[in-house]
Amino acid sequence: MTRITANTLLLLTGLIWGVTFIAQSTAMDKIGPLQFSGLRFLLAGVALLPMVWLEKKRAPQNVIDPKLWPEFVVVGLCFTAGILLQQYGLTVTTVTNAGFLTAIYVVLTPLIAMVFFRQLPHVIVWPASVMTLTGIYLLGGGELSALNLGDFLMIICAVFWALQVILLGRLVMRTGRPMATAATQFFFVGIIGTLAGGIFETYSIAALQEAMVELLFAGVISGGVAFTLQAIAQQWSTPADAAILLSSEALFAAIAGALFLGERLPVPGLIGCTLIFLSVLLVELAPLVARRWRKGRELGT
Repeated sequence: MTRITANTLLLLTGLIWGVTFIAQSTAMDKIGPLQFSGLRFLLAGVALLPMVWLEKKRAPQNVIDPKLWPEFVVVGLCFTAGILLQQYGLTVTTVTNAGFLTAIYVVLTPLIAMVFFRQLPHVIVWPASVMTLTGIYLLGGGELSALNLGDFLMIICAVFWALQVILLGRLVMRTGRPMATAATQFFFVGIIGTLAGGIFETYSIAALQEAMVELLFAGVISGGVAFTLQAIAQQWSTPADAAILLSSEALFAAIAGALFLGERLPVPGLIGCTLIFLSVLLVELAPLVARRWRKGRELGT
């Protein structure tokens, strides 16, 4: 696979994830957040099973130690909290706000790693954090009181996403089975959401049929297909390219919100989204550029 092909697949992944916010939003007109989240990730888990089988076939020696199951549960709980908060938030806020506010987990991740795991973040995290906070402020029109409950749920969701990213990364390194680990997380959310939906919401065959397109897209396409595309493409692309192309998810969410839902942002909101997007790119790319620069200097000497 060429680098151009790989980058095209990564851009397609960002597009799918961005458009998925539309499916998540419109599905709430038909079924509840718990039902949607549960069934979506059951479908995603099933869609990922072929990659799990292929992964096991290629590396049969990587057997998951049962002692790691408590860590699977902790990561699963963080993932579940992030997913459900995001889904409930989408019942109140816009797809555009959801896309950009969810993306701040990229900035939060190194900060949380510093607080809980004593991992010092790259110096660029500090200006990026200021940019993110300013972006959130402008997204609310220049006053935090203008941010609604859904926006605040998205911010809390981003905290759980950051925790999940940190813990999942550590877990994948210990298992050596990224696809199996991801599928386990999908089934974890799927089972909890489906059971909770049966308790707190009312299942309806007619409603599920109406939401089937959104469920299939968010589950099979966004979960199974896009995750697989990412895993394949990142073997042939550079981390810098992957960071830029995958972070396009927030931009595609905003574009999809404008095209399909008629969402529009005032000028301060557009500036806020731009600042959030730039802060994400800074955190993703600055360490890579710095490492490349240092390596170039070492080779030059």
